[in-house]
Amino acid sequence: MNRIGPLLLIFIASVSSAQYKNIQLTGQIDSNQPIRPTIAINKSNLKNIVAGIGPDLITFTQDAGINWKTASLKYPLGTYDYPVIISNAKGHLFWFHSSDPSGKEKNNNTWLDQVIIHRSDDEGETWSEGTPIGNNPRKDRHNVWPIVHPKRNFMCVTWTQYDTYGSNADGCQSQIMFSKSLNGTSWSKPVIISETPGDCLDQNNTVKGAMTVIGSDGKIYTTWANREKIYLDRSYDNGSTWLQNDIVITQHEVKKELNQSASVDYGTPVLALDDSEGRFKGTMYLAWADQKNGATDTDIWLIRSRNRGDFWGKPQRINQDSTRTHQYSPWITVDQTNGNVYLVYFDQRESAETNQTNVYLAYSTNGGNNFNEVKISDSPFTPDVNHWLENHTGIDAHAGLITPIWTRTDNGHTSIETALIKEQELIKKTSSSATHKKKK
Repeated sequence: MNRIGPLLLIFIASVSSAQYKNIQLTGQIDSNQPIRPTIAINKSNLKNIVAGIGPDLITFTQDAGINWKTASLKYPLGTYDYPVIISNAKGHLFWFHSSDPSGKEKNNNTWLDQVIIHRSDDEGETWSEGTPIGNNPRKDRHNVWPIVHPKRNFMCVTWTQYDTYGSNADGCQSQIMFSKSLNGTSWSKPVIISETPGDCLDQNNTVKGAMTVIGSDGKIYTTWANREKIYLDRSYDNGSTWLQNDIVITQHEVKKELNQSASVDYGTPVLALDDSEGRFKGTMYLAWADQKNGATDTDIWLIRSRNRGDFWGKPQRINQDSTRTHQYSPWITVDQTNGNVYLVYFDQRESAETNQTNVYLAYSTNGGNNFNEVKISDSPFTPDVNHWLENHTGIDAHAGLITPIWTRTDNGHTSIETALIKEQELIKKTSSSATHKKKK
């Protein structure tokens, strides 16, 4: 296997005196390109955390965040689109992205023509050259999302396929695609799993934002948004067959872009599954942001299913402020060692006039029956309309360690930050703060 991965830089963690220490993973990035960060905890070594901070750029720590190494990864098939990094139970790391062999983006028909997967067996130091999935130069692939079986090497990946990305031509369609692999090397021929196609504009009427989860029982669930609704499809035979009729979970009222640098993707639905051995095992959690309370009051919502998606409860509002401000771009994860649920999102409750933004973390230790929330950013920032703040945060959690990740803009420059939060510390501080408020 061809191995690549020259180390470029080593960062000492930059921390502050905030309630939760913020670590800046990048310097100031002078770019108008969207940045969607991704982060993964090595499931066999909590000291090893790997973050994707660009289409071809990763940073990782092997000592629990004291030092961070950064590597620029170049491959023959090219790198484009938002990266996604995941870890399996054995500690093998996998990095997914779309391709751009020519490096010319939209100016070449090979742009987005396939999905690429790389593997690292040495905690992110080096990565394989890359395995292509579903090569088809006549179609475009965007918004890749992979998942790995909790106990086996079985993996699957979903993405949006466009006839032509960004086209407004009549009849141009977008669809959700699925592919699977027993070992991460050989992949099945992609199949369409979405019942109703969307357009190709990458907006509200586009089929987009597919997220997939898989339980230890092998059952696979995928959700996505299309035409102001959120859909679910599922497979009980490792992705060989799917529902004939997709399940409509709920409305997705993304009315317009926020008056800042976040586009309509600020409300993309995100899915998580509790596969722990706790009492809420099997619960699916779907989170999103929308404006059902008005265009000036975006909120974070969560809905649950305890019966494999046949029935979903009533949406509950996660942000607990009393303001008419924006909370948006949620991401969700479940700690599979205990079933705790964590959401991270951008929040403007403290500055309705200026759009100053903080980052909040909400968590539940009782299966989503109720949530606590806490601010985790050490200082606010103001999104810059001239520098697209990418529309998603990210988060991972394992064995009591929580690792949110987010972008911020300061003076027209973008950076990426994280915080390494211990579950016991989080719960203790939140409980202490609640007690203090009650006494007052």
